[in-house]
Amino acid sequence: MTTRADAVALTRLATRHSGARCAALCLVSTASTGAGLLLPAALGRTLDLLLAHAPATRWVLYCAGLVLLTALLDACETLLSGTVTARTTAWLRGRLTGHVLDLGPRATARFGPGDLVARLVGNAAQAGTAPAARAALPAALAAPVGGMVALALIDWRPAVVLLAGAPVLTLLLRAFARDTTRCVAEYQRVQGRIAGALAEAVDGRRTVRAAGTARKETARILRPLPELSRAGHRMWRVQGRAAGQASAVAPLLQLAVVAVAGVLLTRHRLTAGETLAASRYAVLATGVGVLVGQFAALARARAATDRLGEVLTKPAPAYGARRLPPGTGRLELRGVGARRGGRTVLEGVDLVVPGATTLAVVGRSGTGKSLLAALAGRLADPDTGEILLDGIPLRDLSHDELRRAVGYAFERPALLGTTIEDTIALGLAAPSPARVREAARTAHADDFVRRLPQGYDTLCAEAPHSGGEAQRLGLARAFAHDGRLMILDDALSSLDTVTESRIAEALLSHGSGGTRLLIAHRAATAARADAVAWLDGGRVRAVGTHARLWEDAGYRAVFGDGGPG
Repeated sequence: MTTRADAVALTRLATRHSGARCAALCLVSTASTGAGLLLPAALGRTLDLLLAHAPATRWVLYCAGLVLLTALLDACETLLSGTVTARTTAWLRGRLTGHVLDLGPRATARFGPGDLVARLVGNAAQAGTAPAARAALPAALAAPVGGMVALALIDWRPAVVLLAGAPVLTLLLRAFARDTTRCVAEYQRVQGRIAGALAEAVDGRRTVRAAGTARKETARILRPLPELSRAGHRMWRVQGRAAGQASAVAPLLQLAVVAVAGVLLTRHRLTAGETLAASRYAVLATGVGVLVGQFAALARARAATDRLGEVLTKPAPAYGARRLPPGTGRLELRGVGARRGGRTVLEGVDLVVPGATTLAVVGRSGTGKSLLAALAGRLADPDTGEILLDGIPLRDLSHDELRRAVGYAFERPALLGTTIEDTIALGLAAPSPARVREAARTAHADDFVRRLPQGYDTLCAEAPHSGGEAQRLGLARAFAHDGRLMILDDALSSLDTVTESRIAEALLSHGSGGTRLLIAHRAATAARADAVAWLDGGRVRAVGTHARLWEDAGYRAVFGDGGPG
């Protein structure tokens, strides 16, 4: 859970990112307010000169100049405010995206894809307004304070009348800021829930369509809508109530100031011009509408910053600085345990995979096979124990060294990159077309890629492919990586048996003799591995060749077969 200090620190960092522009915005907005404070005095002086039939040309020009200056400064303020907001939003999105990528699977496990997208798009945009709002806040406060001071300079009695009502306006603004922050936070939280449900539905769109439950799914996604509506109505009621209360108090104070100024005018204590200036300063001093809008913007930005802080304060995995010694990818798990969702998934796992060998991991659904695959390449960290690659703990390796050494292929690979060639070469420091095509041939993807309209230059978004073809592209990427440890997390599940057999054979002969760790669901795949690790109940029940383990009826039951292997 993020703290207020975390959110404040994030806002300060964002402000520092556009520090010069924020300073310029503060100066420009304050100058605009200053020009606005000078205008009533100039208008009053001009009126007195005109009533006295004295030359007033110079003061008329002063007034015109102040009006033009205010308009120019307002335009600059708008431009600077937009620029600061855009730059801050971009910085926040870049920082959040980088942190989410650093977290890896930990991010979606904690927040969910839809909620993360909502935070990255909507909340980052709202949080991005904070530096500009904070920079403009001194000017917004300067208007009522300056109006009060200017009124006192004209005559102390109208200022005293106005000062008597100031505590009421202050209490209204304080209550508004408190209530708005609470309402906005609730509104954004419900928005995140709807976004999360929508992302789940989009991800499972084929299942929804096959089950004919589109209406039911739509109702599930929109179920929090009444709650969102209530939060939105509360937010607007708070703002409307604050504006209404301020609108009720402010005119009374203005009327009182004008009445006192009128009495002073009849007694020749004030001139007509000073009375005009006093009335304008009363409006400026009680003009809380700008402050209400300013505080509302800050409340929205504060709530959004809190939601960003929840993600950014989740610690990313730390990396060491060590490099791997020469080796063939010997993988060792020592007393590894891991919990997920309050449940122990893996416990006391001790496993050694000799370098340049292939180990198949088998087990019933829910025994922790995919989690073991994630731990082996440090996509996740164990809660207990340690994992070593060629004698070096994975935690001690630098990020680049670890990612160069470990390659992955997944059940549902993300085809990132602009073209098919890009997606196969993803992560390579110096990809070459020859290496990409060789990897595609090894993964039996070359034939269907060449049949695409532009071959390897076909855009990923325009390349039709089945689930099996997508898996072959993911396998090609792993083969192109060619590290000392290759991990296949159910990466053969969508392949037909003939293609799977060919790729399994390629796994045993491909590359520079690195280690292969594969999650297997078919007996034929496990049979081709040098050894099999049988997971049962979160522990390694046995390690051996497929032929030896097949003698155990429990092992055969993993594959749903009681016959010979």
